[in-house]
Amino acid sequence: MFGNKKKNAEVDYNEIPAHIRRRPYYIIAPGLIILIGIMIPFITAIVLSFTSYSFRMPKFKFVGLKNWIKMFTSDDFWHALVVTLKYGLGATAVEMLLGTGVALLLKKDTRYSRILKVLFTFPLMVAPAIAVLIWQLMTSNTVGVLEKVLNIFGVYNFPWAASHQTALFTALVIDAWVNTPFVLLLVLAGIQSLPKSPFEAAAVDGASGWFTFKTLTFPMLKPFMYIALLFRLMAALQEFGIIYALSKGGPGDTLMNISLTAYITGFTYQKLATALPYLLVLWFIVNKSAKFLVKRQRQLAKQAAGQ
Repeated sequence: MFGNKKKNAEVDYNEIPAHIRRRPYYIIAPGLIILIGIMIPFITAIVLSFTSYSFRMPKFKFVGLKNWIKMFTSDDFWHALVVTLKYGLGATAVEMLLGTGVALLLKKDTRYSRILKVLFTFPLMVAPAIAVLIWQLMTSNTVGVLEKVLNIFGVYNFPWAASHQTALFTALVIDAWVNTPFVLLLVLAGIQSLPKSPFEAAAVDGASGWFTFKTLTFPMLKPFMYIALLFRLMAALQEFGIIYALSKGGPGDTLMNISLTAYITGFTYQKLATALPYLLVLWFIVNKSAKFLVKRQRQLAKQAAGQ
């Protein structure tokens, strides 16, 4: 009896209609097309980085590791790498702290918190170039609002982006103004999705606010914070728009990160093959950073599940 059931359960592959057999291929086709669309430019960039390709010369030849050796032995590359890491880590740290802090302050759903949420998310709707223009007007030594505020505290003619010492600080301030709302929204969504029963039990037991945050809120918010950290770190390491609109990497080469260095080398000097190794190194840094954060998030998920 059981043998007949097993025999009846077996289905001949040839008996399945052709349109049903093709369904798995239809499902994976969009992902395969996207993968091919990503891999073709990526492989092309790798190949061209070993050539003498230039927009000025339609004909080019294979030069081996010449472009890579030139990059690694250049002081401009190491300076750009330091600026990239400083900017990426600095912007991410500031935005994570500010975004998480503001989200905790706005976690209660009140009329005032709803108004503040709208105001705080306004910078997300502003393009980076427009944001830089706004801040340039606010920091102007003649009509700038921030300059007037600093004058109250006895600070006059603050250099902002015009000085080597304050250019990075200015760029980080603008970046924080534009992108902190992204962290705020993600963390706030995480806070609103947390279960209420553990917090109610902690309140009944008389737990302090700090103890509740340390033992309940922060551990349960970690998955949301890791998502925000992942996206913001990847974007900050590749930042181009704010720096280019602010000072085009100046004064001097103060803000010349890898993205801007590759852009100027490839499009201003029209040496695309020389610029591509910069972008491939940047891809490697972003890729490894993302893999580390994803791996860390999975480890925390396993710990939370008791595995």
